Amino acid sequence: MKLKYLSPVLLLSLLVSGCSAVEYLFVEDVYEAPPSELTEFTPEFEPDVIWDNQAGDGADETGNELAAWWEEGKIFAVDYEGEVSAFNAETGRRIWETELDMPVVTGAGGGLNMALIGTKNAHVVALSAENGDELWRTRLTSEVLAPPSAAEGVVVARTADGRVSGLSSESGEVLWSYQRAVPLLSLRGAGAPVIADDRVIAGYDNGKLVALSIIDGSVIWEKSIAVPSGRTELDRLVDIDADPVIVNDTVYVVTYQGKVAGVDVNTGQIYWSRDMSSQAGLSAVPGEAVYVTDDEGNVWAVQDGSGDALWRQTRLVRRQVTGPVVAGDYVVVGDFEGYLHWIARNDGRFVTRQQIADSAIVSKPFVRDGKLYATAADGTITAVQVP
Repeated sequence: MKLKYLSPVLLLSLLVSGCSAVEYLFVEDVYEAPPSELTEFTPEFEPDVIWDNQAGDGADETGNELAAWWEEGKIFAVDYEGEVSAFNAETGRRIWETELDMPVVTGAGGGLNMALIGTKNAHVVALSAENGDELWRTRLTSEVLAPPSAAEGVVVARTADGRVSGLSSESGEVLWSYQRAVPLLSLRGAGAPVIADDRVIAGYDNGKLVALSIIDGSVIWEKSIAVPSGRTELDRLVDIDADPVIVNDTVYVVTYQGKVAGVDVNTGQIYWSRDMSSQAGLSAVPGEAVYVTDDEGNVWAVQDGSGDALWRQTRLVRRQVTGPVVAGDYVVVGDFEGYLHWIARNDGRFVTRQQIADSAIVSKPFVRDGKLYATAADGTITAVQVP
């Protein structure tokens, strides 16, 4: 768990509460159970790697999730120092490369024929998808923690101070902003706001899901997915750090120490929910199942509509497993040793696995046009054919 903010008041209260609290905060050699060892099984097929390429130095030692972005047959990626690369999604050929020389803490975004980069020093930079030329840059109020995205003439960006901002896609001018207070203590990171037609869906550190108008940032609805409870600030963490997933008219969302839920994108009505804790994220097949990686590394399939458990794969515990992606008849996750694990959607059994990198896969893979794309911490981007 990565803590994002620790206020002076909270820090003082922890310090005066006794030596045991101080020891918990600062001692590094606290015992932690080792990751699960990989189990042997007979692979049912061998995934075909179509191409791989290198996007700068990746996340290096930062541990940040620098996920790539697919846009109109191109893959955009950025490394921790702001080197932006564009690749042909079919062949992996590098199309262009641009040096921003600005530190970043999140992956590339895009939309409207642009590559969009958010930086640690609070800038949103728009680049031409065709050649990488800079179109504009705008400074916001704090570091950009999630990949920006664009639609309907608006670029949407999320910053560390709890603000979602709408910028003109033409000029970068700030058109509107919406802010919620950030709790005293929250997890490092933020889920990316997701654009659905004329609205922006954003999750917050207090467990609330909000729908905003993409035109002016006004609130259409807001709903508490999880309610903070417990005696300590740690117990009360209910951050929505995983990206919401929108399929048809349903928003699927999961919180830390809270719930996984299906929500009506138009009204905010919660169709169903069940207890779950996840920072890694989820994927969904409407009417069938929602697939979630919980905070222990278990991969779940729960029934869409009721939340009833269909199966749980328990043999990846503590392997720092990514959020799952649906790839044909399979669910795929990455882990800290660079493995992709292919799991059968119908019963949760391991089907095959492959090591595609020498470093961790820290961001959720994604599927486009029958290909699965995965990004490793060392900057390796790999395209795998979905069977």
